[in-house]
Amino acid sequence: MENEPDHSLDVKGESCPMPVVKTKQKIDQLQEGEVLEVVATDKGSMSDIDGWASGTDGVELLEQSKDEEDGETVYRHHVRRTNTK
Repeated sequence: MENEPDHSLDVKGESCPMPVVKTKQKIDQLQEGEVLEVVATDKGSMSDIDGWASGTDGVELLEQSKDEEDGETVYRHHVRRTNTK
């Protein structure tokens, strides 16, 4: 991932809708231009966070990736706060 995050949010072990709910709560605390890395284990977070970011003003999904860590699939999402209205 090339977008270096300013903040990180660990939602491993949480299932829908909590990764999106907690991402929104954290994004609301960020300044314009800051990047949040969300680390999840819910495979649905790939489409859930993508859909949430697409339909939400003030946020931009920069990239997503899938990795294996300690035998567990981990999904990483980088979301930028684009404005704070």
